[in-house]
Amino acid sequence: MPVKRGRIGVVRATRDAYNRGQVHFTGRTSLPELPEVETVVRDLRPLLIGRRIASVRASRLSLRLPWSRRWNPALVDRRVERVSRRGKWIVISLEDEHYLVVHLGMTGQLTVVPQQSLLAPHTHLRFNLAGKESQLRFRDVRRFGSASMFAGRAALEEFFQRSALGPEPFDLDRTYWRNKVVQTNRCLKAVLLDQRVVAGVGNIYADEALFAARLAPIQLGRQTAAGEADRLRTAVVTVLRRAIDQRGSSIRDFVGGSGLKGRYQDEFRVYGRMGMPCVRCRAIIERIRLAGRSTHFCPRCQAPGQEPPVAGRGAGV
Repeated sequence: MPVKRGRIGVVRATRDAYNRGQVHFTGRTSLPELPEVETVVRDLRPLLIGRRIASVRASRLSLRLPWSRRWNPALVDRRVERVSRRGKWIVISLEDEHYLVVHLGMTGQLTVVPQQSLLAPHTHLRFNLAGKESQLRFRDVRRFGSASMFAGRAALEEFFQRSALGPEPFDLDRTYWRNKVVQTNRCLKAVLLDQRVVAGVGNIYADEALFAARLAPIQLGRQTAAGEADRLRTAVVTVLRRAIDQRGSSIRDFVGGSGLKGRYQDEFRVYGRMGMPCVRCRAIIERIRLAGRSTHFCPRCQAPGQEPPVAGRGAGV
């Protein structure tokens, strides 16, 4: 979709594409993303590391990737050594190079609770932890999430290689990122959502980062200057770090590994604010469907050719 220069050009390009049926208004929500998954990981670490799995129970309903009951005996009596994240995946490392890998999907919750606590509906996996009568539970209302076990480091690495995950946002090399952006015909929103380019960024934080960088989501990568690509790279990191500090965003079902909700939804600058005034310029926030997802932006602040954010001001201001 060509990007016309100036604020009026962006609005017209959006409306023209809407009239051609290339974009349309939508309200679909995407969660969890990197900050939410990182919050779960940080919550689970003190609750799991050093604990042994005493037993495993699985429901009869299948997740996106079916749980194999032959994994149960392989997990029993193994001690948790590490809890980490790769993209939107949670990796629970057990002794003897066994790995429990969990994806929360859209509505997944991975929490540690007392064994005797009421079993919530849609709880599909329960891992009894030895010693303190607690359980690691995986609950997923829509069953788009998954949990799998891998025996051996090579099996785990092969799984992530098949997933073709790009680098973490915090590890983006400037030259790599510039090349990925300026050499593509895709729009900037599509680049941010491509997990092969950068792992973990989803719909909410793509919109927030583009606003922080003052870049139009419909702007094509090949129409993006190197300095603009650098600006976007910085904005992605800044927004994600701020969201992690706020325990992510709680929309619908998200809670951290300890059951606590996030707070970053109270700081959204554009996401979910269609029809509301921009926090910078008071123009009305618009929402379109772009790169297959709901996309929120300010038609004035995010018109192509905007100046970089003023030094010292917040990423979302």
